[in-house]
Amino acid sequence: MKKLHTEIVESASHDPWQNLAIEEFLLDRVKPGSMTLYLWQNERTVVIGRNQNAWRECRTDLLEREGGRLARRLSGGGAVYHDLGNCNYTFLAKPKSYDFERQVKVLIATFRLLGIEACFGGRNDITVEGRKVSGNAFYRGRSGRFQHGTILVSVDMERMARYLSPSKMKLASKGVASVRSRVANLSEIRPGISVGEIREALGRVFQEEFGAAEILDAASVSAEKRVAELREKYAGRPWVYGKSPDFDMQLEHRFDWGEVQIGLTVKGGHVAEGRVFSDAMDAGAIAGLGAVFKGAEPNAGSLAEKIRTASPRAGVPEVNDILAWLDTAEPEI
Repeated sequence: MKKLHTEIVESASHDPWQNLAIEEFLLDRVKPGSMTLYLWQNERTVVIGRNQNAWRECRTDLLEREGGRLARRLSGGGAVYHDLGNCNYTFLAKPKSYDFERQVKVLIATFRLLGIEACFGGRNDITVEGRKVSGNAFYRGRSGRFQHGTILVSVDMERMARYLSPSKMKLASKGVASVRSRVANLSEIRPGISVGEIREALGRVFQEEFGAAEILDAASVSAEKRVAELREKYAGRPWVYGKSPDFDMQLEHRFDWGEVQIGLTVKGGHVAEGRVFSDAMDAGAIAGLGAVFKGAEPNAGSLAEKIRTASPRAGVPEVNDILAWLDTAEPEI
């Protein structure tokens, strides 16, 4: 296997907005022929995907009232709960060095090193004994790509269930009755395991696969002006919440690759504003799609025609599926 110039960056901060800012900074500075592993933790945080509706995915008032934070990441996918019983990781590289199969191999080998047999399946899950212990999401930027995810070690499951409020469609599609029933902490499977053990094992296997790494403290980049600017973005309500989704009409559907909700504000018999929320793994496939609905008549056929004639993403597989849905039946409103 080809060895790369590698580094492991470890953050001591538990601030989700700071950690996401560092992650984006590391992505912007990634070099050809290199691979970075970034390790981080957040305290009492719900992190939602790039295109998700915050109010639908999280009990935001309860989270904030109890001292928690809401954060929105760059990548797609669904909402997750983080606390100090959770280990977060990010693989960052240029497109030519980014290798999803090798990165997943590192994760599975890390579990095996700790005496736990795990497998990768579904859209983005790592499971042990049929229960999810880790989820992944992905981002393709101009400067590079990343795969990041969570490992549940000793997360407060009661708080997770209290703060997360996924749609009934999402739970039904997985054949389960609650958030809690389909996830597990590694400490339930191997009592006594710690986040520190996970981080140490992950770093070791990463270096065995990609080459000896330079170990860096994230504090070395935290003082950068760009990191401060990015943290301000991630902490700002416009990024975290977006505009309040008070729509006149809403349509929703679940596909194999994720859930979609279309919200429409209607004035004078035409769409004045449209937004599309989704937990699709490819955030770029959905981003900005709602803007093309402006001026359409508020019916499925007119929305589909707007996608065909005005969307630069027409032809993307997820958008093709949305078109097929809009074309074949009038969605319930």
